[in-house]
Amino acid sequence: MFKTTRETLAYIRHLGSLLKKTKGIEIVVAPPFTSLAIAAEAARNTRIGVAAQNVYFEGEGPFTGEVSAAMVKDAGATYVIVGHSERRRMFGDTDDWVNRKLKAAIAVDLTPIFCVGETLAEREAGQTPAVLDRQLRDGLRDLSADNVGPTIVAYEPVWAIGTGKNATPAEAGEAHRHIRARLREWFGEAAADRCRILYGGSVKPDNIADLITLPDVDGALIGGASLDVQSFFSIISKV
Repeated sequence: MFKTTRETLAYIRHLGSLLKKTKGIEIVVAPPFTSLAIAAEAARNTRIGVAAQNVYFEGEGPFTGEVSAAMVKDAGATYVIVGHSERRRMFGDTDDWVNRKLKAAIAVDLTPIFCVGETLAEREAGQTPAVLDRQLRDGLRDLSADNVGPTIVAYEPVWAIGTGKNATPAEAGEAHRHIRARLREWFGEAAADRCRILYGGSVKPDNIADLITLPDVDGALIGGASLDVQSFFSIISKV
């Protein structure tokens, strides 16, 4: 929950100018709902994609305060984040709701960025594989390999977000290997290889280089470090 429309416009313009110095990196920004349309317009004819931070699973109706997938697409976004750890922890999004949101996004050709990850208590109890299995299985329920291949999965170790704790490259790599293996087992080799898996646990300029070299890490879901354009670009430039 950052940036007014004016601040969003300035951010996109600044980032666009910096990205002229780089090649071959896919960039997506996720402003608040109020800035989606202006972000999409500012990003037109640039390499910047635009994502909504959330979506509701119903198409329309008496759901005060919610935003449908069709509305997100109409505002100009082409991606949407689904199941972010803050949505799960603070707003009660269940695995069932995440599944319904994924289906709603896919139905209107939005690319979902589907978040999974364990809490500190779950990691310390040795439950990380089981938690990831549950979130992946229930979140992707009834989806086909054709649905899953284009989907982006983001691994968020909740215990490493804003806590000062960081997952080591070995810990991140292990979780990503597990996710890729489950996708391969449940949806086949082609879908698992096509699906991009992002790491999203306190990514910063000083750790991105080690993370991005891991075999199953295809990119990063960046939080606080992306709020400042120069900080975000310093991460991008090290990929």
